[in-house]
Amino acid sequence: MTMPAPQSESVLSRVVLAEADIDRALTRIAHEILEANKGTTDLVLLGIPRRGYPLAQRLARKIAAAENQTTGSPLDPTAIVGQLDVTMFRDDLRHHPTRPPLPTQLPPSGIDNKVVVLVDDVLYSGRTIRAALDALVDLGRPRAVRLAVLVDRGHRELPIRADHVGKNLPTSSAEKVRVHLAEIDAVDGEPINEVVIEGPA
Repeated sequence: MTMPAPQSESVLSRVVLAEADIDRALTRIAHEILEANKGTTDLVLLGIPRRGYPLAQRLARKIAAAENQTTGSPLDPTAIVGQLDVTMFRDDLRHHPTRPPLPTQLPPSGIDNKVVVLVDDVLYSGRTIRAALDALVDLGRPRAVRLAVLVDRGHRELPIRADHVGKNLPTSSAEKVRVHLAEIDAVDGEPINEVVIEGPA
């Protein structure tokens, strides 16, 4: 008796944030960060690779533009943004293959006694952010640490909460959230900016 070949599971994909939606969300987060910090004094944005870093760069540019408009004082966005690699601080290295570490790059002023805003694309279990907090301990002593994410999809495994959220996106554990950013992602050679949910059809 010949058994039928197993059928591949079909996947349904839908866009939940388009490019304009992402831009509006980042604009709102930038203003929230400025309001919470009462300006840019002692402010540092640290993006978590891979997509947290370009998001942090975008936020830094929006913050610099808003600060210039409000105070007339020019701010170099590169002076407040950096990259924080957490690869070697993850607690799942033994169980899952991971990408090679990327360089951690701090702003010239460092992070001691600064208000550090960690920036990531998706907040899920909270384990990446726990690793980021461990990585910070090795680099200095911030005055405060806050968290900004483009998407919070729930399903937390650790007591971690974002201070600034672009979109709360209820999902099932069977679904995947994909963030595509022009700085990293392209389809048929064309850069794209969108957030997509993929799940069983």
